[in-house]
Amino acid sequence: MGFTQVLAVAPVRDIDSAVAWYEQLLGRPADKRPMPGLADWHVAPSGWVQVFQSAEHAGATLLNLVVDDLDRTLTDLAARGITAGEVQPGGQNVRFAAVHDPDGNRITLIENPVS
Repeated sequence: MGFTQVLAVAPVRDIDSAVAWYEQLLGRPADKRPMPGLADWHVAPSGWVQVFQSAEHAGATLLNLVVDDLDRTLTDLAARGITAGEVQPGGQNVRFAAVHDPDGNRITLIENPVS
């Protein structure tokens, strides 16, 4: 079985406020708004982050994003008004920190996931 893309979906209560927050997190507007209640950011050649309005599922998502430089990423996010939790060790040379969107979905930023 082969796959061509991975879509990570974060369900949210209010699409407009969520899109504004994810624009801050990802540093740019959504790449597509293919239908009402959905926004897409193409974050890698075959990886997308989707924000989807679904109040009954909002707040339970865990989304992991790999970054090149965790310290620089956290500094950039702080300048955009997004504060992460403490930086944690995750094994050999691995570090991570988490942020939460307005609905409580957890986005973990990971540096060096494969050492």
